[in-house]
Amino acid sequence: MDLPSERIARLRAFWRYVGDERPPFAVVPQPGQESVWDYPRPPRLEPDTRDLSVSLGATEIARTRRALRLLETASAPNFYLPRQDVRMELLAPCDRVSVCEWKGEVRYWSVTVEGRRLEAAAWEYPRPLPGYEALRDHMAFYPRLLDCRVDGVHVQPQPGGFYGGWITPEVVGPFKGGRGSEDW
Repeated sequence: MDLPSERIARLRAFWRYVGDERPPFAVVPQPGQESVWDYPRPPRLEPDTRDLSVSLGATEIARTRRALRLLETASAPNFYLPRQDVRMELLAPCDRVSVCEWKGEVRYWSVTVEGRRLEAAAWEYPRPLPGYEALRDHMAFYPRLLDCRVDGVHVQPQPGGFYGGWITPEVVGPFKGGRGSEDW
């Protein structure tokens, strides 16, 4: 999938909030919390050394302390786990493809454990756009489909069916993805 620069520019210009102000409806963070409205757009990547795990039932699919945490205005953080820490034999590429105006082409993967197959339960950026090269060879997982944990704490999925953010107790919203958030 080719990403013409004019299409990328048009998509990037769409966003109303870019992390420079909190809207009046944003939850005010308490000490030790972060507001997703303070996250930047374009998104920022940072290393995360907490214990992250992804499971389906009793089967662990991935575990790492070498994740990348992606922070983007109005979105719960996404966590990208190195392929070396993912049981890739449980994943298979599927036909679904989409595009992120910041990170590039998205390829989706299905997860199969003990005969149970979850379509498009994971994704990756095989050829990330400039500025996001660190995402190459990393996988992300949807917490609405899988048991995702940060330091043993079960994460909540970001609202809606598209975004894959991990909502943990230290993050406050509201989060894009739910009804009425289309113009955030």
